[in-house]
Amino acid sequence: MVRALILADIDSIRWEGGSGEVDLILSLGDVSDCVILSAAESFGAPPAFAVRGNHDIAGDFPEGISDLHMRTVEFLGLKFGGFCGSWRYKPKGFHMFDQDEATDLLKTLPATDVLICHNSPRGIHDKLDDIHTGFDALNCYIEKHKPKLLLHGHQHANRETVIGSTRVIGVYGQKVLEL
Repeated sequence: MVRALILADIDSIRWEGGSGEVDLILSLGDVSDCVILSAAESFGAPPAFAVRGNHDIAGDFPEGISDLHMRTVEFLGLKFGGFCGSWRYKPKGFHMFDQDEATDLLKTLPATDVLICHNSPRGIHDKLDDIHTGFDALNCYIEKHKPKLLLHGHQHANRETVIGSTRVIGVYGQKVLEL
């Protein structure tokens, strides 16, 4: 079992989430780089894998945080991959895609055991506000690749849904999970 600290949609620029022991940190977006690095320090400096959210800055993550957007990495026997951003609900901003762009990109992402995303699959944990709408492409990814787990932020809710054999977990704030 891999024990992970999951971070998503944290407005503070200071880590206030305590300490403990985990094997890795997964950031699902809309979390400042300094919070991710401080959390890593508080939890014994495990590897940190992350994707950006629609409120995050443009640019690379600093040393100590590995960007998983459209990449995969093997860690402790699990294959992790990632997809950043939300759907394009406004004309300007970073890390936003229309449904067709997300579909084209996700067609090229290899199969994973754990997929970390900022946004949710469409119809799973969506809000009814035209901002917090999921990606159709994530539903297609789940259907095709059947990851064991899809973790997402963006919806500001801690919820879990099962689609086929995939657990879809929405995280708001922080959560420690056994993967």
